[in-house]
Amino acid sequence: MSCFPCFSSHGKKSSKRVNSGRTRQLPSAPPHSETPPQPPSENPKRPPTEATNNKAVTKEAGNNIAAETFTFRELATATKNFRQECLVGEGGFGRVYKGHFEKTGQTVAVKQLDRNGLQGNKEFLVEVLMLSLLHHEHLVNLIGYCADGDQRLLVYEYMPLGSLEDHLLDLPPDQKALDWSTRMRIALGAAKGLEYLHDKANPPVIYRDLKSSNILLDKEYNAKLSDFGLAKLGPVGDKTHVSSRVMGTYGYCAPEYQRTGQLTVKSDVYSFGVVLLELITGRSAIDTTRQTEEQNLVSWAQPIFKEPSRFPELADSLLQGYFPVKCLNQAVAVAAMCLQDDASTRPLMSDVVTALSFLGGGPEAGNISPSSASASPLDDKMIGMTENYQDEVAARERQQAIAEAMEWGSNSRAINDSSM
Repeated sequence: MSCFPCFSSHGKKSSKRVNSGRTRQLPSAPPHSETPPQPPSENPKRPPTEATNNKAVTKEAGNNIAAETFTFRELATATKNFRQECLVGEGGFGRVYKGHFEKTGQTVAVKQLDRNGLQGNKEFLVEVLMLSLLHHEHLVNLIGYCADGDQRLLVYEYMPLGSLEDHLLDLPPDQKALDWSTRMRIALGAAKGLEYLHDKANPPVIYRDLKSSNILLDKEYNAKLSDFGLAKLGPVGDKTHVSSRVMGTYGYCAPEYQRTGQLTVKSDVYSFGVVLLELITGRSAIDTTRQTEEQNLVSWAQPIFKEPSRFPELADSLLQGYFPVKCLNQAVAVAAMCLQDDASTRPLMSDVVTALSFLGGGPEAGNISPSSASASPLDDKMIGMTENYQDEVAARERQQAIAEAMEWGSNSRAINDSSM
């Protein structure tokens, strides 16, 4: 069981996750010089660059945050000297251990960053600053940190159910699949976390690494966003975007961000659409074990988005038809709007939260037929949103057909003129 983002459980599934789910720089965008973002506060200090020495890192963190500081000895004691039996996950940035403080009786997750990592100091500093200043019920709670010598450790609340990935993707035969209501509750929690970052934080924060392995679950399946090492402050004033090296996980990054390195809150909206589609289908964003045309989840789903009558085809087979069809159709419509290529036409996260607020209710069971659905207070609005999406698709297709016809006509006239 994974208890922290980007890290995977031991056993059969762990090697696949460490290799395929690891956050990394994507190759498409031009390189940009990037320093850690300023924390969202009134008088932020300029954070150190990657070359900052250990003393400066500790001083910078101490001047900007109120999180508790731990010594390396304290954390070693809490994790039984980082014993193998306490290891609950590992990935590209280091290892995560389950720890226990005897004095307080508190169980925690201790993330030990890889000292050989290229961006360890920067991501450590960003995460400490962000999670110390941003507080919400759907963001993981940072308890404290350790910066002794060259050691970099982060201490978080322990999330007993691990990540969404552990309960949704590549399930072993003996593991029960999430029911529809739980899936929509998780989607709503993640959406509320993003809404807080985009609308309540000042300046807004772009999460930049939303994926199923970064959504952690408490014992009641309440979702919390974690791993803020790639988070970046959003544009302010008259700026429309911020520029950045393209960092993230293949399959979740918005197309315009991957092409240009230009980052906006709508980039997060796209990533949320991918996660919502994973919740609906039970499929990974990228799955190389499937047939070629089905390996990219979004590409596989796009043709179905254009035909609402086919929406039930997207339902996870492990649900066995136990879901309200009308709510399924609405959830697919929300995912389709989040995944539009044109970032300006994607909804705001506040709109997504409003839509998802109505999708967890209704009957728990129902065959794939209209009779299994119950009326939803959002029906009329969702139908209108879906119709608008279909109209936009049809309009783009008409424009493309007209442009092709005009080009054909111009070429035909040129040929005729040259032959006269």
